[in-house]
Parts: sequence; C-alpha cells; structure tokens
Amino acid sequence: MTVREKALTAAPTSLAQRRDDNVARGVATTHPIWVARASGAALWDTDGRRYLDFAGGIGVLNAGHTNPKVVAAIAAQASALTHACFQVTAYESYVRVAEELNRRAPGSTPKKTLLLSTGAEATENAVKIARQHTRRSAVVAFTHSFHGRTMLALSMTGKFAPYKQHFGPYCSEIYHAPFPHEHHGTSAKQALRALDEMFESEVAPGRVAAMIVEPVLGEGGFVPAPAEFMRELRRIADAHGIVLVADEIQTGFGRTGRLFACEHYGIEPDLIAVAKSLAGGLPLAAVIGKAEIMDAPEPGGLGGTFAGNPVACAAALAILEVMDDAFLARAREVGARIEAGLRALQSRFAAIEDVRGLGAMMAMELESRAPDVVEAARRRGLILLLAGERDVIRILVPLVVSDEELDEGFAILTASMGEVFSSDEVTENYR
Repeated sequence: MTVREKALTAAPTSLAQRRDDNVARGVATTHPIWVARASGAALWDTDGRRYLDFAGGIGVLNAGHTNPKVVAAIAAQASALTHACFQVTAYESYVRVAEELNRRAPGSTPKKTLLLSTGAEATENAVKIARQHTRRSAVVAFTHSFHGRTMLALSMTGKFAPYKQHFGPYCSEIYHAPFPHEHHGTSAKQALRALDEMFESEVAPGRVAAMIVEPVLGEGGFVPAPAEFMRELRRIADAHGIVLVADEIQTGFGRTGRLFACEHYGIEPDLIAVAKSLAGGLPLAAVIGKAEIMDAPEPGGLGGTFAGNPVACAAALAILEVMDDAFLARAREVGARIEAGLRALQSRFAAIEDVRGLGAMMAMELESRAPDVVEAARRRGLILLLAGERDVIRILVPLVVSDEELDEGFAILTASMGEVFSSDEVTENYR
C-alpha cells in the first residue's frame, strides 16, 4: 500500500492533533473550542454548541460578530477591489477612513492619520513619528503595559510573562515608570513622583521623544489611569516638548462608553494608536495625531504593503457609521450593567478583591483561582479572558449584547464562582 493509500484509509486526525502537529507551540489558545460561526455576542463551535462571548476576540468585536453593515460593506468592496497598496495607487476609502478618524479624534487641533495593519505597527510608528518630530530617541512607557509583540512594541511593554520570555536583547532607550494602581499600593502621586525621579536619575526629559500610556491598562489588569495622572502627563509633555502617545488599541471605539477613552480625561494626546475594533475583525490599525507632528517624516518613511487595505477600510467605514451617539449610549448602559453585576458578585464572594474598569471595560480581581473560574464558565457556555497576573477576569463582551444575554452570562458566572468558591449564599439554582 502506498503512503497516499495509507493516509486515505487512516482514521481521521482530530483538529487538536492537527493543530499540535502544524502550529508553533508558542501560539497559545485559551479555550479548547473550534469556532464554526458567530453572530452578535454569541458563537457556535463545530459541534453546534452555543457560547456567550464575553471576550470579543480580545476587544475586536465591539460592534458584534458578523455585524450586518460590516459584512455587507466587506462583500461589496471585495467584489470591486481587494488590494492595490496605497503607496502604489491610491483609493478613496483610505482617505475617507482618515477623514472620519481625524474628525472624531479628541481635541480641536487639526489631525492627520496613518493607516496600518496591526496594533504593534501603530505603537511602533507612533514612536517613529515622535522621534522624527523631536529628533530625540528616548521613550517612556509604564509598568504592566502592553503595546504589542514586535520588537520595539515588546520593548515598550511593561509586562514580562508571557510576552518577553528570552526574546531579547530589547530595543535601547526604553524606560519604564510605575503605572498608578491604588489597589496594589501605587497612587497617582507616587507614580508621578517616580516619573520625576526617573527624569532626574535615568533619562533627562530633554532626551525623551515620547511617553506612551494606556488610559486603561489592558493586559495589565483593566486598571483605569486616575484623571490627575493623565492630566499631569499632558502638562509634563507640554513642558518638555515630549510627544504624548495614547495607546487606545483596546480602549478605543466605544469600549469605555466614549469613542476614545481619552475623552473621559478631557485631554488631547499628540498621537493616538488604534486597532482592534476599528474594522470589526479585519486587520486595520492607525496612528491619528496632530497634523504638524504626523507630517514630520519625509515621504516614503511611513506605510506598509497591506496598510489600509481597501476591504479593511470598507469595514472601518461601516464600523464608524455604526458607532453613532446611540451606540455609545448603549455602550454606557452595558458598562453600568456589567459593573452592577460584578459588584453583586463581589458582595457574595470574598475571593473578589477588587472590581474596576471604565465604561464597558470592566474586570474583577480574585485572590486566587481565577483560571478555574474561567474554565468552569466555559463548561457552562461562557467565554471569558484573564488579565493581570492571571488573577483578573476581564469582560470584553460585544457592545451589541442584549440585556437578556448579559443576565444569562452573569448567571453562568455566578454559578461558576459558586463551583470554585464555597459560599453559604450560593443557592442550588446556581449550582
């Protein structure tokens, strides 16, 4: 029997085995689920089982799985033009996305936009632009931050496990200051004092091209920056000619109840890095910024073969149409319901040490066994994600979720907490 004949007569190989045989070990998958289709805030696996999706592709699906307007826009564009490379031949949809982002970005300063493909490209290009504008080299990032997996983005990331491993040496001239985290003992005043000490002892502010900050830590545990901290960063940047970069890759596009999280703080960043929910699941990212700063690089210094792909641009235009005032108002309602649900859980389970977040970007920190809760929830049909030191359960449910789906999800989460932690208040209805 030939090798081909043996292969044809062999027992079918499982998807899990095929994955193990063919996909690099370093690519981790949180849940052993093979998704077949999805809609709104739910997905179905290859066996037909339905799951509520409180992960949203790590915050990519704020407008929901297979949003009808986005799907229609993708189909129409794919039948006309799938790729041209904007640096070779231009097309209108790239410009329209830039116009919309410039119009809706916070602040009154004239804006310009660079389109890219991934969040890591956005943070790295923001640094390139800042360095060219200032003719300086140093970058200040913050502890527990996440800015991407490519080398400069990884160097800026202030969280070692699992991202950094032995991937160094990392890029030079990157400095990390403490991010304020009251629950873990670091106030905004302490963080700002440490930043001042860094400027005195490690890097002079006159050498710093950019400070990059997440308005709400994402991978670092869903920790909102205090308002005084963000406003003081703006003042420090202005005082020293430093470009202030807001990494809104996870916080953007309605997740916090505003299109951009910086709107909560009343500040205008110099540059904003965005990605994730910008194109409803297609790879599209951007740097939006003050026109004078964005124009610092010479022609040819910015771009990318797939950057601003026309199909992704069509999806983004549909997303930006969907994310109107009514959508953002609903996002705030969803956020309020999530916070109420988490605080109700906190009142029942002593294991929940903290509930925090901004808008619909909410999380709870557990004293232990958070991975067990996530696993128990999955068995009941709810997809969750961890953050922080694997002790934080974060919620990134699509913002199109219904009240009934939210109630269903929190019933599952309550039952899962009851399974993992003993509590006299957990009734048989939740077991």
